[in-house]
Amino acid sequence: MQNVRKGEELNEKTLKVFLQKEGLINSEKSDWKVTQFTHGYSNLTYLLQIEDKEYVLRRPPFGAVKRGHDMGREFRVQSGVYSAFPKVPKMYAFTEDESVLGCQFYVMEKVEGIILNVKEAKKRNIQASDFNTIASSWLDTFVELHNVDYKSVGLESLGKPEGYVERQVLNWGKQYLAAATDDVPAAQKVMQWMEENQPKEYNHSLVHNDFKYDNVVFKDDSWKEVTAVLDWEMATLGDPLMDLGTSLGYWTMASDHPFVQQGIPSPTIMDGNPKRSEIVELYAQKSGRAVNHLVFYYAFGLFKIAVIAQQIYYRYNKGLTTDPRFAQLNKAAELLCNLALQAIQKQKID
Repeated sequence: MQNVRKGEELNEKTLKVFLQKEGLINSEKSDWKVTQFTHGYSNLTYLLQIEDKEYVLRRPPFGAVKRGHDMGREFRVQSGVYSAFPKVPKMYAFTEDESVLGCQFYVMEKVEGIILNVKEAKKRNIQASDFNTIASSWLDTFVELHNVDYKSVGLESLGKPEGYVERQVLNWGKQYLAAATDDVPAAQKVMQWMEENQPKEYNHSLVHNDFKYDNVVFKDDSWKEVTAVLDWEMATLGDPLMDLGTSLGYWTMASDHPFVQQGIPSPTIMDGNPKRSEIVELYAQKSGRAVNHLVFYYAFGLFKIAVIAQQIYYRYNKGLTTDPRFAQLNKAAELLCNLALQAIQKQKID
């Protein structure tokens, strides 16, 4: 947590009126404290402390296109999935009325527990033996999410799982080209290879699309239970192995390039974590799904993360955001494209 970054403040007057109207506070005159969650690179997340209550508010980043930051969709997914998969925060209020904050946003429960980013893992001095439990609990939750009967919770209109892989390859390629600022030969090669080597048949499930250690909340430091999954902005219906591929892209290891470890900081680099190939074996074992076309899914995951990094850098380069963390993201995007090409050439993910 940190103080709110300059230029990312919330309008106190209009937001308090909204909170009172929604029955979340008693008086718009109540004192409050607002801080900002720091680990995310996309949607902005704030902690509101008011009248002995704590709420979390999510809004799009400043200068972002609306299509990629649909707060209403994120609110609806979590509201819908709760009955079958209660490992989500409770949703309290959503509005598209831009007179409140100048954008759509929603307010939800603050879930108590541990969010395991690098800083938290170092502070807790987690032992290697604990990472077996952490990885297992994380994977159990991933499999549980993929097993949700999305039709039974009214989310069948969330996406079109048929043709999902083809659309993803096409759309992420288009998004990369739209945000490109540098000439990256590896990006073109990876896009062409994915187009020619994508699987044609696959399972359909609810997919989260950003499932990593710091997007889940562990109940306590026994690490045996995940109480909530966060950041559902990219959730849809599609191929669960595409979801796994993205998670593998975020699963940095101590043997990876130092710039990767810096660019995608993750506790997965610490002793005791399974290798990427071991994560795949565990996922297959826990889910009962065969994981074919593994290099495709991993390369796609790396490329997708590269595109996200490049899009953020594009906004930074245009002066639409001033967050200094974004200044080198074009280099991170280039490196991720090179890693995807390397995985393709070597046919290996470790």
